Amino acid sequence: MMSMMMSINYAILGILSTQSLTGYDLKKIIQDSSFMYWSGNNNQIYKALVELLNLGFVTNEIQMQESSPAKKIYTITAEGIVELKKWVLSTPEIAEIKKTFLIQLAWSDLLNDEELKSLLSAYEEQIKMQIILEKEKSRRGRFSPARSRRELTMWEMIQENIISSYESELSWLETVRNKLGSDFQQ
Repeated sequence: MMSMMMSINYAILGILSTQSLTGYDLKKIIQDSSFMYWSGNNNQIYKALVELLNLGFVTNEIQMQESSPAKKIYTITAEGIVELKKWVLSTPEIAEIKKTFLIQLAWSDLLNDEELKSLLSAYEEQIKMQIILEKEKSRRGRFSPARSRRELTMWEMIQENIISSYESELSWLETVRNKLGSDFQQ
């Protein structure tokens, strides 16, 4: 039977399946990720690690350091691998669409033409900046396991999915401007 763990727990198990890490290192990886959408705050991560320890899905080892505080290194167990695989094989959830901009746009008839044009331009600039940021993340190849060619391909495709969704949003915004008429063109 599938346990009812939060998906952050599975993200942590997945990351630990690539290498043993400290809670701090896990936090950095999650914060730098574009698709692991948790805030990566210490409470979330350490609460999840305690739960994973209690379930026997991870172990920890205290590593003493001379000039720094001791570190806890977390490692996935065989049971953790089995649980992660069960979750990966489970039916995926359909992505939720949560776009505040669409709610703003729904009531944008309250705005005059200049205000609406300004709103569209501000959103467009945010999207363009996000595309630049994502392309830079992709170029730097932050946390991107490559234990096999297939795994590397999957991580590249995830990054491509993120970039293409922003590019699609930009294209859609251009369509909105076109449908509104020449007064709304850049």
